[in-house]
Amino acid sequence: MVEAVAQLAGIVVAQAGDEGGFIAAIDHAVFSAPAAVGDLLTVSARVIKAFGRLFMIEGNVASGADQLLSVQLTLGVGKI
Repeated sequence: MVEAVAQLAGIVVAQAGDEGGFIAAIDHAVFSAPAAVGDLLTVSARVIKAFGRLFMIEGNVASGADQLLSVQLTLGVGKI
């Protein structure tokens, strides 16, 4: 689920070129419940801060009304 938030955030902050990106840090993650087979997951991500090529992201994953994950991570864009 953390990777799903990171992938969505990567689309949000994508810049021209094929440089790719990476998860620089998982700052805080709270798993409230596991996802079950067949669950329809809603993934959301928003940029909190930008530091050049680093972006602080706040994301959530939900299944219906149930919050499954709340996460803050730092995403880097470009080569390591």
